[in-house]
Amino acid sequence: MRIAVTTPNGNVGRHLTPMLVRAGVKPLLLTRHPEKVPDELARHVDVARADSRDSDQVVAATPGVETIYWVDPPAESADPLADYARATEAITSAVVENGIRRVVFQSSVGAEKRHGAGEIDGLAATEVALDGLEADVTHLRCGFFFANLLLDIESVRSGRLQTVQALESPMSWVAPRDIAEVAALTLLDRSWTGRRVQAVHGPEDLTWPQVAEILTAELGREVRVDRIPDEEMYHRYLSVGMPPAMADAVLGMSTGLRDGFVPEQQRSVVTTTPTTLRAWIREELLPVL
Repeated sequence: MRIAVTTPNGNVGRHLTPMLVRAGVKPLLLTRHPEKVPDELARHVDVARADSRDSDQVVAATPGVETIYWVDPPAESADPLADYARATEAITSAVVENGIRRVVFQSSVGAEKRHGAGEIDGLAATEVALDGLEADVTHLRCGFFFANLLLDIESVRSGRLQTVQALESPMSWVAPRDIAEVAALTLLDRSWTGRRVQAVHGPEDLTWPQVAEILTAELGREVRVDRIPDEEMYHRYLSVGMPPAMADAVLGMSTGLRDGFVPEQQRSVVTTTPTTLRAWIREELLPVL
């Protein structure tokens, strides 16, 4: 079984690749930066240089691939949804031209809305495009990554986080390693067919004050979370250099998943994964503070 993995150095991919290796698979890694593949993995994997937004490169890299773990790269341009559209074109072209039979797609809670959730709309468009192909597809609808706290590390250090979300509204928080585990099991399981949605919700839903309480206990200093207006957050994004469309798309991921949004997949034993926020803080956050 030839399995390809995109963004192998990403939050999920860096865990997924060694899991597949331990399972006896020699995965094909598609990456813009082959030189970043760790030396200890190099002899256990194959590597192809490919930009996941370049259809020609992805098609050229995937002949003979039966199953692929696909991640739309985070938007980088002033037109974020166009970035997602290019990634969608790349994976659909590869599936059609190379006869890839199975796709496991890293999506997000909120993609079920299809419109009105900022960057998540780009993931929704990929879901729709994949569903229109003849391949078997599993969409992993992932909760809010614990690793997103690393994107705002200075705020964590200062002990003051800000959000536009309602503070008392719980949401699913998940460790990227747990997503990788679900992905690995899905990639290796030959029994499923058709279109599937598998949510990955982490161990429990958390409110922002609960997150702050856990951070306070684990860091040994007070961490608080304040809710700020949408407009203030938007201008904060502009102030760090985001183009307006990018700022809109990033903000929309928060504003689109509040005000009564209910995930299509409810929490269950199927969607609940084990790694707690406390464990993730100890393993991933504390070493970089």
